[in-house]
Amino acid sequence: MITVHQFECLSDNYGYLIHDQESKETVALDTPDADKYLAEANSKGWEITQIWNTHWHPDHAGGNERIKAKTRCRITGPKNEKTKIPSLENLVGGGDSVLIGRYKADVIDVPGHTLGHIAFHLPEAVMAFVGDALFALGCGRLFEGTPDMMWQSLLRLKALPAHTTVYCAHEYTLANAEFAITVDPNNENLKNYVADVRSLRAQGKRTVPTTIARELDSNPFLRADDSSLQERMGHLGNQVATFAEVRRRKDRF
Repeated sequence: MITVHQFECLSDNYGYLIHDQESKETVALDTPDADKYLAEANSKGWEITQIWNTHWHPDHAGGNERIKAKTRCRITGPKNEKTKIPSLENLVGGGDSVLIGRYKADVIDVPGHTLGHIAFHLPEAVMAFVGDALFALGCGRLFEGTPDMMWQSLLRLKALPAHTTVYCAHEYTLANAEFAITVDPNNENLKNYVADVRSLRAQGKRTVPTTIARELDSNPFLRADDSSLQERMGHLGNQVATFAEVRRRKDRF
C-alpha cells in the first residue's frame, strides 16, 4: 500500500513523501527544503531511499545534495535537464518508468514551465505528481516553453483516468480560482469549486490534492478545447490560441 505524506514548506510549496509500506521505501518527491524533508521523514519513522525530481527549479531540486549526503538515496530526474540538476543519477523521460517497491510510476513529458519538466503517474495507486505543470485551477507559467508545447503537455495529463488524484507543488488555488471565474463565469462546476476553495482557505485548510475529473470540469487551462471558452477568448476552433490567451490573461491578472 502506498501512503502519501503531504506537508507545507518554504512559503507556498507542498512537500511529498511517498512511502511503500511493504518494501519500506520512501520517495521524496522534489526537494524544496532538505531539512524539512529529513525532519518529516524522521517524524514518520521513514528513511528516504529515493528522490524523484520533476524539474530543475531550486524549489524542486535544491535539497537534493543535502538529502543524498544524509541518506545515500538514489536521485531520479528529467534527462532533458541533466545539466541543470548535477546530482541526477537516473535520467528519465516520457515512456520510462521508475519503481517504489513493486509500484510502477510512469514518466510523462510535460514541458512548458521548463523544457524538461516531467510528471510521475502511479497507475495502480491512481495518483500523479505533476510538479508545476498543473495546479488546482491553474497551470505553470511558461518560463521556457511555448503555448503549443504546454497545451500538448496538458493534453497528456487530461488523458489520465478521471479519478486520478493529482498532487501539485504549490498552494495557488485561491488566486487561480479568482482568475478562473473571470474567463469562465458561466461554468457552474467552476462556481461550486470557487466557493469550496474560498471556504477551505478561510479555514486555513489545503486545497491540494485535486483530481483530474474536477480539473477537467473547471480548470480553464484544461478547457481550451471547449467551444464556449474558445468563443469567450476570441479564438473559436483554435485550442492553442485559446490556451495562450487564457495564459496571457492570467499572467496579467
